[in-house]
Amino acid sequence: MEVMAAAAGGFAGQGWVQLGELGLALLLSAAIGLEREIRHKSAGLRTHTLVGFAAALMTLVSKYGFADVLGDDVVLDPSRVAAQIVSGIGFIGAGLIFVRRDAVRGLTTAAVVWLTCAVGMAAGAGLWLLAVAVTAGHYLVVFAFPPLVSRLPRSKYTQSPLHLTYLDRQGALRRVLSTCTDRGFAIAELTVERERDRPDRQIISIWLLVQGAGPLDELATALMDIDGVLTVTSTDLDISIP
Repeated sequence: MEVMAAAAGGFAGQGWVQLGELGLALLLSAAIGLEREIRHKSAGLRTHTLVGFAAALMTLVSKYGFADVLGDDVVLDPSRVAAQIVSGIGFIGAGLIFVRRDAVRGLTTAAVVWLTCAVGMAAGAGLWLLAVAVTAGHYLVVFAFPPLVSRLPRSKYTQSPLHLTYLDRQGALRRVLSTCTDRGFAIAELTVERERDRPDRQIISIWLLVQGAGPLDELATALMDIDGVLTVTSTDLDISIP
């Protein structure tokens, strides 16, 4: 009888319900990863899908995986394995964050990986409504919040990083600095790097730390209109032009 009970307990977590929870985690994680892939982030469709899918499986293992060893002298906490997922995902998130020229990049992507892990755990725990709601909330944040943030008043002391690339020997840098000044931005820091593109031309890469209260998206658009400027990016507002 004990053997039969143990066998029944061992198969308790391997039914169609659990497969459905794994499928939901796969679908929702892929939906989140697709948005990251379209935006060409460092962690894209495959990473987010695997994170959410694995988190759901580990949650199911935490719930059902040790039922066959239960007995009078064995007491299990079904939340112990699931709790380690939260701390373990931090290693992946930390690997996505890096600092360059005083500009921190990858924070949003790391946060989305963390959120995807939570969605997978919710799906694995059978909380399908919460998993779907959080996935929808992700799309609300990434698409609705940037326009809202751009409309918030900025302090004149606010510093924002900008990265530009332009063609050398066309006077682009002088016009870039002039445009920033005309729009009320002060240049707090300027770093120049040279990048060879072809033998007949040279691309210059610069990092600007601008300070001002004006709209950063409008400044980025104005800089992109300058002849010779190739790209303008800002980590503050997730701007990437063109």
